[in-house]
Amino acid sequence: MKVFKKFLKYTTFFLLGIIGYLLVVTLLSYISVNDGLVKSHKEIPIYILTNGVHTDVVLPLKSEHYDWTNQLKTEHTKAKDTTMNYVALGWGDKGFYLETPTWADLKASTALKAASGLSSSAMHVTFYKEMKESKSCKKLQISSNNYKKLILFINESFQTKSGEFLKIETEAVYGKHDVFYEANGSYSLFYTCNSWANQALKAANQKAALWTISDSGIFRHYE
Repeated sequence: MKVFKKFLKYTTFFLLGIIGYLLVVTLLSYISVNDGLVKSHKEIPIYILTNGVHTDVVLPLKSEHYDWTNQLKTEHTKAKDTTMNYVALGWGDKGFYLETPTWADLKASTALKAASGLSSSAMHVTFYKEMKESKSCKKLQISSNNYKKLILFINESFQTKSGEFLKIETEAVYGKHDVFYEANGSYSLFYTCNSWANQALKAANQKAALWTISDSGIFRHYE
């Protein structure tokens, strides 16, 4: 009987913790920041892109403001297509990226390690020839000054050696136009791939959620 009572007690605490976590996550994602800062010069087009779960920040691959081809090589992809014009950047848990191509492949050990914040991270880079606006792809126009801040944030997310991004040698890519690089930081219940994208928008003084772990927490501020 005592064992059952303890089990019931701990189960109740666990469930209340999950409910509290989900409630806080949801409420904070509705609070918008930087609403008053986005009325600056609109010089450079960028995009936010979601696949329904994960948010990428999409930038011009090459422009007068910054040339990503010095670090991000289309030659690193299977297609090796040098005619690409945009690069989508996403940060996330390395185990999820490389070991979980679909939800059916998700292992409990991978999920627990990611949630704990003890695993390493990776940058997922995808090249595009063109971008089309839709519900899952929002276009933003930002100033050159804010673009520089965004570039700085993204560059600091990559691990480097002698100034070079560290490509991950793997066949676990999602298509012919993507590649993985080693990243800084750790994924956790409190800082996800979408939290990173949200922080990138904050760094660029763009509209964002106060805090979010979901793509919807970002996109609701651009409806």
